[in-house]
Amino acid sequence: MTVEYTPEGVCSRKMIVSAEDGVITKTQIIGGCSGNSQGICSLIEGMKVEDAISRLQGIRCGLKRTSCPDQLSIAMQALLDTEAQQ
Repeated sequence: MTVEYTPEGVCSRKMIVSAEDGVITKTQIIGGCSGNSQGICSLIEGMKVEDAISRLQGIRCGLKRTSCPDQLSIAMQALLDTEAQQ
């Protein structure tokens, strides 16, 4: 299953997350800090979706209320919610 998410309050413009059997298979962040985004995506691929959410949720960027990792956790939660509805 794949979900596309439009993040809010961060530099990135789109997040695409794919998972099979509860494990992240591919992640892409479009826009934002390229090196950081690639690093985050590389680190979470192969991880259980729930584990990645718990590690990234609530991370802030400076004085912002959110960050790209936090927004990615929201995208992954949307993936779980979509899976649960099917």
